[in-house]
Amino acid sequence: MSVAFLDDMADASRERVRAAKQTRSEAALEVEARQTPAAPRLRLAPSGFDLIAEVKLRSPAAGQLGAPRGNVAARVTAYARAGAAAISVLTEPSRFDGSLEHLASATRALAPLAVPALRKDFLVDPYQVLEARALGAGGVLVIVRMLSRSEIDALLDCARSLGLFVLLEAFDARDIELMREVIEAHAGTNQLLAGVNCRDLATLQVVPQRLLELAPLLPARAPRVAESGVGSAADARQIVAAGYQLALVGSALMQAGDPEALAAVLLAAGRAAREAP
Repeated sequence: MSVAFLDDMADASRERVRAAKQTRSEAALEVEARQTPAAPRLRLAPSGFDLIAEVKLRSPAAGQLGAPRGNVAARVTAYARAGAAAISVLTEPSRFDGSLEHLASATRALAPLAVPALRKDFLVDPYQVLEARALGAGGVLVIVRMLSRSEIDALLDCARSLGLFVLLEAFDARDIELMREVIEAHAGTNQLLAGVNCRDLATLQVVPQRLLELAPLLPARAPRVAESGVGSAADARQIVAAGYQLALVGSALMQAGDPEALAAVLLAAGRAAREAP
């Protein structure tokens, strides 16, 4: 996932927006989004550790992770039963085999369970935030590396107006500095999470040590999310010790023989570590 990859994903995302706007105007989509019943709220556990479990059918690094026509509803229900605070759903079609229908299936299954879905994609335009809300999502991912400050603000302003939480994603110290500025500017207006993705942008490899190195730089006012590199009880204990309050786990759960059991193990280990003296 090189920087060029992020640029390519941003360009492809803009093209998808242009095509979508030919089918449905932003004004019409906004009406639909604002008429959609409110999503479940993101509620973090008093124990101080939570899980965002992810549906990701393909990874550019690891290849196929799930069946192309996998049962999204059954998987997100299992994640919710295990205690996940939110479910991340990849909607990028070309490299992750995602779709907006996956998000719609997830939100339908999660609504009676009171667990929100997060749209995870390479968002570049508020139109895509409206798409997420119209399909029932409760949150969106914003990758700060890909966007200008004005583009980030536009996405966050749209999310705030729709009542969505936002996971801000950083890869390095420079990203975190921008994230800190954004969180300070939007304090009190958005429910924001501060995430570190420890995947190396040049090699595609996960570098868990980066979670530990970057944790002290993260803003104190937003819950901290460890993204990538968490797949065992030991990993969960380690990130809690570093100061993270959540873990976003995708590939490990998608590859697990019993994803519900693994999710429960991760949660139990992280919460026990949080409570330990």
